[in-house]
Amino acid sequence: MIAGKIIAGLLGLAVAGPIGVLIGIYVGHQFDKGLGGLRPMSARQQVEVREAFFEAVFSLLGHLAKADGRVSEVEISHAQGLMGKMGLNAAHRKKAIELFKTGSQSGFSIDATMDRFMAVCGRQNNLKRSLLNYLISLAIADGDLHRAEQNVLRKIAGRLGFSGALFDQLINMIKAQSQFRESGGGSGDFRASASPDKVQAAYTALGVKVAQSDTQIKRAYRKLISENHPDKLIGQGMPEDMVKLATERTQEIQTAYELVVASRK
Repeated sequence: MIAGKIIAGLLGLAVAGPIGVLIGIYVGHQFDKGLGGLRPMSARQQVEVREAFFEAVFSLLGHLAKADGRVSEVEISHAQGLMGKMGLNAAHRKKAIELFKTGSQSGFSIDATMDRFMAVCGRQNNLKRSLLNYLISLAIADGDLHRAEQNVLRKIAGRLGFSGALFDQLINMIKAQSQFRESGGGSGDFRASASPDKVQAAYTALGVKVAQSDTQIKRAYRKLISENHPDKLIGQGMPEDMVKLATERTQEIQTAYELVVASRK
């Protein structure tokens, strides 16, 4: 796509001469990149994205489980539980187990896996965040995030383009969101029984602070819901039998938001 570069370059020439051409071409290039990202994926591209996402999730899960030196029975159980939650069909479950074993082997390369993932999925921001969400969720599932696991996650986050500060915030948010799993949101009993610590956890789950305005908190909530919306993730290429976890996360976020709203009234 070059229309943006041509138009902006000509405008730059008319306004500022040769220097304006260079500036216009750069601006036009950014426009073309953004416009290209809005184009719907072809059927072939959707297949490539689904395969790359699936492979990255389960091979990196295997590598993460081995990060502390050995794959424990607890980690295997959590990985199997993850597959069960996803409702993987028989073929996908078999492939997921093979990928998990591959990731746990000594010769596995994070860089090669991330190179493929970024080449295929690098422009799908929601998929990048979902990948990191899944990996963090498994790492903290046993209630303890080992230093070796955190180092692996931090490296993956860096390859995905997340800053160290954002990575730390995501870990705190996901830990807090897990406290609202299967909570009975929206009821009087739920609001009445909420302790100050639970209310604070709700703020953390949304990535906001008590001092922020209602408008800012609602904006953060809507952004999180949008990032985890199943239809949007499927549209970006997430395999349909992996969307169940995203649906679960939106329910956690919804419950946390309801508690924040109730506590501010």
